[in-house]
This record gives sequence, C-alpha cells and structure tokens, in this order.
Amino acid sequence: MKTTWALSAIMMSLSLTACSPSQSTVSTSATATWQQGHLAEFADELMVKYRLVSNLPEEACPADAKADERCFIAEIDFTSPKDMLNGDWEIYFSQMRPVQTVLNDEFNIERVKGDLHRLTPTDQFTGFKAGQVKTVRFRGELWQLSETDAMPNYYIVAKDAKGIELAPQIISSTRVEIDADTGMEVRPYVEAFVDAKRQYQRSDKDKLVWAKPAVLFEQNKAVSVAPALIANSLLPTPQTQVLLDNVKAVSLSQGITLDTQSATDAKLNVDDIQAALARLERIGVPQSENGVKVSFATLSPVDNLNAGSYQLTVADSGIVIKASEPSGFSYGIASITSLVNLNDLTINAMKIDDSPRYQYRGMHVDVSRNFHSKQFLLDLLDQMAAYKLNKLHLHMGDDEGWRLEIDGLPELTDIGSKRCHDVTESSCILPQLGSGPFVDTKVNGYYTKADYIDILQYANARQIQVIPSMDMPGHSRAAIKSMDARYRNLMAKGDEQAAKEFVLTDPNDTTQYSSVQYYDDNTLNVCTESTYHFVDKVITEIAALHTQAGQPLTTYHIGADETAGAWLESPICHDFIANNQYGVTDIKLVGPYFIERVANMLAEKGIQPAGWSDGMSHTNPANMPSNSQSNVWDVVSHKGHQRAHQQVNNGWTTILSNPEVLYFDFPYEADPKEHGYYWASRGLNSKHIFSFMPGNLPANAEQWLDIEGNPFEADDRPQVDENGKQTSGPIAAGKAFDGIQGQLWSETLRSDQTVEYMIYPRLLMLAERAWNKPEWEVPYQHDGAIYNQSTQHFSAQMRQQQATEWQKMANHLGHKELAKLDKAGIEYRVPTVGAIIDDKGVLTANIAFPGLQIEYKEQGKAWQSYLSPVAVKGPVEVRAITPDGKRKGRTLVVN
Repeated sequence: MKTTWALSAIMMSLSLTACSPSQSTVSTSATATWQQGHLAEFADELMVKYRLVSNLPEEACPADAKADERCFIAEIDFTSPKDMLNGDWEIYFSQMRPVQTVLNDEFNIERVKGDLHRLTPTDQFTGFKAGQVKTVRFRGELWQLSETDAMPNYYIVAKDAKGIELAPQIISSTRVEIDADTGMEVRPYVEAFVDAKRQYQRSDKDKLVWAKPAVLFEQNKAVSVAPALIANSLLPTPQTQVLLDNVKAVSLSQGITLDTQSATDAKLNVDDIQAALARLERIGVPQSENGVKVSFATLSPVDNLNAGSYQLTVADSGIVIKASEPSGFSYGIASITSLVNLNDLTINAMKIDDSPRYQYRGMHVDVSRNFHSKQFLLDLLDQMAAYKLNKLHLHMGDDEGWRLEIDGLPELTDIGSKRCHDVTESSCILPQLGSGPFVDTKVNGYYTKADYIDILQYANARQIQVIPSMDMPGHSRAAIKSMDARYRNLMAKGDEQAAKEFVLTDPNDTTQYSSVQYYDDNTLNVCTESTYHFVDKVITEIAALHTQAGQPLTTYHIGADETAGAWLESPICHDFIANNQYGVTDIKLVGPYFIERVANMLAEKGIQPAGWSDGMSHTNPANMPSNSQSNVWDVVSHKGHQRAHQQVNNGWTTILSNPEVLYFDFPYEADPKEHGYYWASRGLNSKHIFSFMPGNLPANAEQWLDIEGNPFEADDRPQVDENGKQTSGPIAAGKAFDGIQGQLWSETLRSDQTVEYMIYPRLLMLAERAWNKPEWEVPYQHDGAIYNQSTQHFSAQMRQQQATEWQKMANHLGHKELAKLDKAGIEYRVPTVGAIIDDKGVLTANIAFPGLQIEYKEQGKAWQSYLSPVAVKGPVEVRAITPDGKRKGRTLVVN
C-alpha cells in the first residue's frame, strides 16, 4: 500500500513539473486520479488540528457588524506527511455553529444541511506538501465556548478515474479517544483553550469565571467533612423522620426475610417489589431465612396523602412498611437501601412518614440525536426507581434520527435510524453531529418492537410510566426523509395510492426557512391529510406496543416546539386556507391548528396530549383538551416564569423543565473541557439543582445569576399592554405546578458513558427536589412580587438553613450514596478537585462531596493520597477517585 501511495505521489509531482513554469497554482482538475487505497492511506495519515481563536466581537466580527452581533474565529490545520497535490476531493465535517466566511484563499466551506459542512479546494489550492501546515481560517456564527464543540469524524470523498465516487474515508486524526482514567471521550484534534478572555468570554458583559482549581476551592469551602451528619440520612429527604429512643441499631448483615402473609393481607404482590429488593441485595442485604423480618401493612386513608406515600418503622423487633400501592411499598424498601451504612449494614431505629411533593417526578432522555442503548435505559430506570422518580419521557423522533420500529412503516428505521454518506438519502439520512459516513456506528440504531416492550415492562416493574415522544411538526426531518424514500420506492413500483398515503411534505412548497438547528426541510406540512394519517398510524402502533407490554399509553408527547416558519408558500396550505374547512383563515395559524388537532386526536383515544411550552403557548386553550400537559422549558433569567404561570392558569398539567437548572446536557462547571451545550448555563452542578425553588420560580432571582454571571430581576406582578390587557401575572390562588423533569438532550453526547456522566449525580438532586419541599423555599405570593438580588424574600435564615442542609447532602453523597452507584455500575461524574498552593508551597485541597478520596501528583512522581495540607514543589496535578477506586475524576493542574 505504501509503495503504491509513494509511486502515485511521484506521478502527481511529475505531472505538476510538466506544467508551464509560469503556472503558480495547481488546477482543481485532477493531475492524477484517486484509487481507494490512496484515499484510505491519505485519510489515515492526514493530521487535523482544530483551534478556536477568539469569541471577542471586535476581533471576530466583520468591521460593518451590528453592535450586538456575535461571531467567532476558528482555524483548522491540515498536515500531510507526504505530498498530495490532487485538488479533486471533498472533506465533510460537522460544525454546529455555521461557517459564515472563509478567511483565506485556498479553501472553500459550504454548509450542506444542518451542521454538515463541505470543505473543498479552490483554484488557488497549491496542494498538500510533506510536513507543511495548511490552515483554514473561518468566521462562524455566535460563539464557541467549549472544546467539545469541535465534532469528530471528518471524512474525505473523491472519485476514481471513471468518475465513480470511492468509499468515503474517516480522517483518523479526528476520531475521539477514551481517557483511561475517566472513561470519557476526549478529542485529541482540538487544541486546549488557554486564553480565558478571548476563548471563554461570551461578551464584554460576561463575568462568569473559569472554574479552575482556585475557584473550585472557594466554592467547596461551603462544605466540610462531617460524617456524623449521615448516620440517619437518606435521599430523597423524607417528610418526617423520628429516631426511636432506647432502641439499638438494627443490623442487616444477615439480610432480610419477608413476611409473605402480611404482604397478602396488605394486598401486596411481592413480585411488584422485586426490583426494589434486588437493589437492596446489590448493596449486600439479600433475602435470607436468618434475616431481619420485614412485614407489610395497609396505610390508613388519613396517612395516604399521595400515590407513593409510605410509612417505614425500623426497630429491633423488625421492619414494617405501610403503603397503599406497589410504589409506596417499593419506596419504603428504597429508603432502607438509602439508609444502610455500607460499612456495617446497620440502620438506626426510627419511624418515617413520607409522601412525595409532586406526583410527576420525571426524567427526559433524547435518544434521537445520538442513539443510546437499551441497556442504558434499563440501568436508568433502575436508578430512577431507587430515587423515587416515576416518569420516563423518552424522546425517540427528531431531525437526526427515528429510534422506534413502527409496524407497517419499515422505512422509519431502515432509513431514519441511520446516518451515512448518501447524498440522495435513499438508504440513510445525512451525517450530523460528527456521526461520520458509515452506518455501523453506535450513534445509529433503534429499538425493535420487542426492545420497546422490554423497556416498558422493566419500567412497569419499577412503577415508572414511559411517555413516548416523536417531535412534530418541526424537528421531523428523519420521518420526512424516510417517508420521501417510501414514496419514491412505491411510485417506482407503480403504486401511486400507497405512495401518497403517508407523504409529509408539499413538493411545491417554496417557503424558505431555517430551524434553530439550521434545517430548511424538517417540518411536516400540516395542511395535508396524509400528515395526520401518518401521525395517527404512529400513535396507534405505539399504543399497541404499550398494550402488549401491560402499560397502557396514557400520555403522548408531540413536542410541538421550535417550528421555524414553514408553510407560508405551500400551495396545499393556501388551498387549505381558501377552503376554510376547519375554520383556519390565517396561514400563520396552521401551526397551532396542527397542535390542537393532534391533541384532540389523542384525547379521543383516551391519551393525554403533551408538548413543550413554546408550541403549547401558540394554541387557543379553548380548543385544547382540558387535561393537556405542558413542559415549561423557558429560562427563568429571561422571564421564564411568565409563560409557566400562564400555562398553570390555563388549567393544564404543568411540568417544570427549566434549562438553567434541569438540562443535564449542560456542563457541570464553567470549564471548556466539560461536555455539553451551554446556551442557558455553563455551570449546572448538583448544588445548583439542590438550591432550586420550584414552587416559586421568580424567587430564584434572589439566589441565581444569569449565564454570564450577572444578577437578574423577575417581576411577577400583573403586566398589561397598551390596551390594558393583562399579558402576564402570578399564579392564581389554588393552582400550582404538577411536577418537575430533568432533561438530557444528546446532540453533543455520543456514548452511553458520556450520558451517564452527564445524568449522575444530578439525577439524585432532581429526585430530592421532586420529592421533598424544603422549609427554606420562599413561599409563593399569589398577589405577585418583584425578586432580585436586593429583595429579601429569601431571608438570611432561609439561606443559612439551605446551606446547612446542603452540608448534610454533600456529605451523604460523598460518604454514602456514590458508593451505591459504584455497586450499580453507574459511571457518574466524579467532581473535579478544588486546590490552592500558598506562598509557602503548601497544597490545600477540597472537594464538593466530602468523603471522596483526593490524590495529588508532583512532576516526575507517582500519585499520592491527599489527607491534609502538604508541602509540594512546582505545579501539581489533583484528582478525585470513586469510592470503589475504579475510576478517577478529571485531572486539574494547580500552579
């Protein structure tokens, strides 16, 4: 292979020297032709480096830019170890922030679709010379604030002598690697950020500080090592917990034995609590004839406040769990699991009376953008049940992938579940999000009908409802391209009637639009009946799978968000308006019409419709089913409380899903090496979630800062327009939110390991806030109020109580709970270490979760355990270790 490549390079060089001496550039017409082996070797040896230069508008934006315009400058270096003078090639790569302008002459970049870009040589291209760096400098839209923004798997495409396209080849230097210590993806082709101002500042008003070791050290000083606090701690915190006097601790070292007769008397089928018992066994407490007796009883009606309520009594005579349904009994066992001290498997004698704050305690997972395995979902369901969460919102259809097999529509998964280099999109949809050109990658895939039934049954056994979601009418590109291929295939067979059955677009629509993710072809045409036939078909088939699994479909989430101005030039929509069949007289209202029609279609099937708050806000509440659900994803610092309150007042089931506190695809800390998107937050750690006051959204303005580290104000008083009409205001007396939900969007999260890193341990704090209403939460004022950093609704006493409870929670995580995640094989994020070296050369370190072991490493020496301040020489590396010692946190350098 190498001999062939070298000979080809010599031939190309000879061909070039045969040209006229006055010719200073290489023509883009081939001086030599590609062969598959040549292309593969070139892709394997070409070195790529991606570098962010600046986010500063004065450096990155053009001279005539508007005052508030946002731009960035980046560079891509290409270095070949050998001459490659041919100009007949294309390199495809994902660039989430679109390229606006190429700032040098030898290359051109154009956006193909979404984030997929194509780089080609211009007629100024002089070829790749051995060892010579070729730099592509370009201006992009908005900003790049993370090293993980640079997506992997660039690939090269070329044609052979006959003009036939060769198999694309991934440029090897752009593949991700796995860090041996953390198990996380790393991008070796990305240059590390080194300039906080030019590379990590979002604007001239941005006061957010890079979370380097000294910054983390100051943050972590709020907690200290206090193992005594966790003797009786459990998560989530119960409503009441009373220790029993003069009763010795109960040892579970011999396991437990179930009183099956009492279970029968309490109308409990022991099969319904097997999952909870399995988690208890995993930490060393199995069922045993010699174990502590566990009895069951029915909770009295006066104590059965909400579904999931339970009473737990632990005494030397045995353990008694009272509840009224399987979830309550399971949660009682979950509390035992949380209370157990792993060192000696004991629990102090106590009585707990407990009931959840919210009936909806959810977690949303996007498997559309990047697919995630069935096993990942099963593991997630197990942990959700362990922490008393009860709703899994499973997002399976979006622009970048359709992830569920639908009977009768095989194209949805044959084509829509795969991304590959097929520009006709006949066998797959175009690559996005760094997926690369090939089908056989883990970011592609789908759940078979049998898989989905397994997931539903696994959830059912853990008292968790699965809420499926295929986003529509926007975010529907995978479905559209799948149905387009179906249409072409059936038309080619002469079956026009079948071909038109599920068409989702108007072929004559000339509307020009761009979605938030830069698609111009991702929206269902809402004026054609075939679209509704498709929607009905999908819902009917999903409902059938739920019935087979024994968990009837009771809520379906249609998305309804971010519809990007489609249909304006659709002849079908113009005819729809002209005919006025459904009373829609304005083409701008066909979007709300779609949501209202599908919502009522669901209601007629006995299914609650759900959608995201922006799309739901466009509807007429009078046209919507009264039990509609809205997930509020508005940003609190951008007046997000206003739409939330409006939708509560509509009488809808309103679920808080606010990004700056509940989007787990955002970075944990303000550090460009942390994974995730960051459009609403660059530092969403566990403490931040713990601090959330969901019962009083605007009150969070007293304790939070916005994305740029600045204070903000939330005005919850009634607001009126110039005509005296109220546009926003407080929640009406007697109404309240129905629950909260964590979100995990997967655009930047490619592997199951990365997703677990992003979800845990934040999921535990989600569970805490969904279950327990803290005493320090500011009471809501139904008359309205203003909240900011100067108002004092969040009193000093409340702040101190919050700090005291966080001290206990942080120690519970570090000393007790993370070890249980280790036993479950969950690859949670190990926190980065805070540290300083004083002017005497003494290293002092701390961590967000006291109890975790810290290590440090001086240059040229081995890692050592950090136990107390220690004298060191030179820069020092620090990291934390999981309780089981198997994984390490990300290493930071302390200077």
